[in-house]
Amino acid sequence: MNDGPLILVVEDEHAQLDVLAYNLRKAGYQVATAETGDDAETALIENDPDLIVLDWMLPGVSGLELTRRIRARAQTKSTPIVMLTARGEEDDIVRGLDMGVNDYVTKPYSMAELMARIRANLRKTDPTDGIVTIGELTLNSQTHQVFINKVEVHLGPLEFKILRLLLSQPDRVFSRDQLLDRVWGHDKDVGTRTVDVHVGRLRSALGPDVAENIRTVRGVGYSFRNQTSGV
Repeated sequence: MNDGPLILVVEDEHAQLDVLAYNLRKAGYQVATAETGDDAETALIENDPDLIVLDWMLPGVSGLELTRRIRARAQTKSTPIVMLTARGEEDDIVRGLDMGVNDYVTKPYSMAELMARIRANLRKTDPTDGIVTIGELTLNSQTHQVFINKVEVHLGPLEFKILRLLLSQPDRVFSRDQLLDRVWGHDKDVGTRTVDVHVGRLRSALGPDVAENIRTVRGVGYSFRNQTSGV
């Protein structure tokens, strides 16, 4: 079973959808699929993807309208969107970017180019290769160190992984099941209560001033408040 980031592919051409899903799984990604805008909205609720590959021309709800709805949802307002389009006009591209599309791939495209665009957009939301600073908190993924106002804070390995995931997309709510999958892995015999215990330890280690930015969303999970966003 693939343990990589989850990608939702929204494409109404069934053969093309199968090709995309096959290549993404081969590259180590988890994949969810939809062929219409309505199906995509259902898939978003059920899967909460890390990135969306979205065709502009869809039956019913267009890719552009779906982008607007995706950005209106708190859960997906920062999820990267790579738009597939045969529309190469500058005005169309500007419309999509203004609506919240992160990147474009113009049809016909090479699979290698699409994969490169996906990797690049995932890197933008993943701090695992560098240093992330939000307010007085700094996390260095390479050295596995956390600092508050330049003073090191010592975290356990699980608490560090939870914090790194929350910081990867500030303001995004990660469900307890997502935290279990990405921090503990699929094969560990642990329950959602375990997540709450370790988030409690993380808050204690960070201290009250920083810990207040770890938001509990009742019945859902946790997020880290981006102090610059005012959320």
